[in-house]
Amino acid sequence: MTLYSRLRPLAFALPPETAHDLGKRLLRASQSTRPTRAALRHAYRYDHPALEIERFGSRFPNPVGVAAGFDKNAECTHALSALGFGFVEIGTVTPYPQRGNDRPRLFRLLEDDAMVNRMGFNGHGMERVKTRLEADGIPNVPLGVNVGKMNTSSEDEAIEDYRRVFDRLSPFADYVVVNVSCPNTPETFDESSPEHLEAIFETIAAENDADVPVLVKIGPDSPDESILDLLEIVESEGVDGIVATNTTTSRDGLRSPEREEWGGMSGAPLCDRSTEVIRLLATHTDLPIVGVGGVDSAESAYEKIRAGASLVQLYTGFVYNGPTTAQEINRDLVSLLTADGFSSVEAAVGADLE
Repeated sequence: MTLYSRLRPLAFALPPETAHDLGKRLLRASQSTRPTRAALRHAYRYDHPALEIERFGSRFPNPVGVAAGFDKNAECTHALSALGFGFVEIGTVTPYPQRGNDRPRLFRLLEDDAMVNRMGFNGHGMERVKTRLEADGIPNVPLGVNVGKMNTSSEDEAIEDYRRVFDRLSPFADYVVVNVSCPNTPETFDESSPEHLEAIFETIAAENDADVPVLVKIGPDSPDESILDLLEIVESEGVDGIVATNTTTSRDGLRSPEREEWGGMSGAPLCDRSTEVIRLLATHTDLPIVGVGGVDSAESAYEKIRAGASLVQLYTGFVYNGPTTAQEINRDLVSLLTADGFSSVEAAVGADLE
């Protein structure tokens, strides 16, 4: 039994958002000095050459990253790196501070190893995030920045929102993700319409003098035909990769009472659909895919890699399994690769498509 498994009942006795905020404070405190960072790395990092992979012009020490939503405001990127994650994605970052939806807005589905959130793009805004990145410096693993719009923005204003955040934060980013698939923000217009997507990507391209890789995050709930239509737009606009998938509004098969809460569901029940979307995309494109949705073990990460994901991300699995999560997944991933005769993660990407 790990220390976290003993402490988790105490953490889970707190409201989920309170526990999350407390966890981030502890992580931020742990990264405040070089000795504490070094202690975390010594205790939790697991490095192996088979785990290294290059994508988006960056070298990832391992394919297991932290998904957007965990560290919205870049408060603990160094601690997350020290815990063994191969990359960290901050955000979703909006142009200005935003309260998001009213509390409670985060719910644990204990019987399902899942969570429901309706945070609504709450955050400190791009200027505070920029100041924090300048003060703290960027972590020693690739940093992704997930960008979004203000909840009150019109269709035209939303395009300017993406441009503003990209302009401010892309100098710190190894890649930028355009988030147009969040189910927790007001639906005042169709964010995934071809015209809107084209306008976003063309606007960002005009700002992207440094050729920072730009990705798009898609949702799992659209029919396969709609996902392939979206892929066609993404490829025509020169987008560099896809994050698949966002949270889901589906509640099929869930047992927890909290399943009735509205919002996006993440965690184990999303795993299969997320992998299906990854496989669908990988069958129709050579664009790199970042797989997210239900990753909580080496087996679930490996399944997504074999389905075509070059990298994977997690959030809910980290909440449920604690600080040893990345270490355990990476160590066991090496064992899975070796057992199947793969010399590296790179060699295993898309293996089930052949």
